Amino acid sequence: MARALDVALFLLLAVLWGFSFPAISVGLEYLPPILFAAVRYDVAAVLLLGYAAFRAGTRLPREKNDVLAIVGGGVFLVAGNGMLFYGQQNVPSGAAAIIQALVPIFTALWALLLLGERLSPLGAAGVAIGFVGIGFVVRPDPTNLLAGDTVARLFIVCQVVSVALGTVLVQRAGPTLPRIPLTGWSMLVGALVLHAVSAGLGEAPAVGALASTAVAMILYLGVFSTAIAFLIYFTILEEHGAFEAALVAYLVPIVATIVGVFVLGESITALTFVGFGLVATGFALLKRRAIADVTGIASSVGRP
Repeated sequence: MARALDVALFLLLAVLWGFSFPAISVGLEYLPPILFAAVRYDVAAVLLLGYAAFRAGTRLPREKNDVLAIVGGGVFLVAGNGMLFYGQQNVPSGAAAIIQALVPIFTALWALLLLGERLSPLGAAGVAIGFVGIGFVVRPDPTNLLAGDTVARLFIVCQVVSVALGTVLVQRAGPTLPRIPLTGWSMLVGALVLHAVSAGLGEAPAVGALASTAVAMILYLGVFSTAIAFLIYFTILEEHGAFEAALVAYLVPIVATIVGVFVLGESITALTFVGFGLVATGFALLKRRAIADVTGIASSVGRP
């Protein structure tokens, strides 16, 4: 029964995050990208900090390691997602979700640089294969890098680099604040940064910013794909560890692609799927020991 609940939570998380990419595409028809991202995290910060206050009483972060984690997470892990919103103006939601599969690979690279973790030859090969795969997804034109949607896709790659850096900075800071208030404060910082960037860019809500569809997308992203999704993510993380939690990144693109193609009428090329396969292969090589451990545990559990 417990295992069935775990699987259900895993699938629910993939669906909540998978639907977020089409939701961003729809919301961008009503709101400018950076402001849209900022409002999403406004909603999520209020909900998560409110939940933390209800459960244990919210306290201000005072320890240096907590402040460093909140600033690093807020600027890079949260505010960095503004580049995803900017890129999705010209990139199908399924392709944007596939690029997110690079997060574990870039996280390993940042851990190598900032935490001193080592990368084996097979792990390095996995990273290289992952980069080849993302080349199939981005498909830059060497003769004109500003052509088509190449710049938009590169913005999303930069968002992945930022998110991975934020993850490692939070880990290096070693915060003692519980995960939910830590995330809530980080989202508040990230939202403030995004609001500042939005104001600097001169963004302003369009006439239809308060249309029911726009409000629905904001609420879905803020409530379901951020606040509720992070509560589920933390549950999986605490019960099964970071590796199994990271595996959801390889189911999210499938959900996003199906919704994008059949609901929004988007088109995804065969090369994009090839790229996703290569990125997944690279991840498998990079995390082969963790996969072997999980497989071994699963097989031993199944023995009488």
